Amino acid sequence: MIEVRQLTEADRPWALGVETESWGAPIVARLGELVDPALLPGLVAVADGERAGLLSYAVRGDACEVVTLRSLLEGQGVARALLDAVRDGASAAVCLRLWLITTNDNTRALRLYQRWGMGIVAFHRHAVTEARATLKPAIPERGSDGIAIEHELELELLL
Repeated sequence: MIEVRQLTEADRPWALGVETESWGAPIVARLGELVDPALLPGLVAVADGERAGLLSYAVRGDACEVVTLRSLLEGQGVARALLDAVRDGASAAVCLRLWLITTNDNTRALRLYQRWGMGIVAFHRHAVTEARATLKPAIPERGSDGIAIEHELELELLL
């Protein structure tokens, strides 16, 4: 069973470590800007008493953006539990749209998001290539499957 709770100040050092390990630095580049997830609210997934996943989000107007999502237990429903919780929170905040950006190489996440009900609504050609050149040089050239990381895909779920 996976429990999801709000990120607390006591979780912040752990979250910083997860974000740094996941993204190479605790800063995320997307849509031509840098976003610091440490400044955002978040959710923590807990399985068997241990932190198993992290999601950071930002509510702006009537939209909720999932800024980062990281499961530490792949294939066990952690990401889905975090997505369910952020969707419920976004609905309670009267958001009309839940959205996120991912990269073209992130095929596992793309499958999850689409199975979960999100649709691809925008393709930002060469957005990662440009971010690597101007904002965050640490973005790797290739993902774990050997796919060149070049583009951003925007997905959304209408609430």
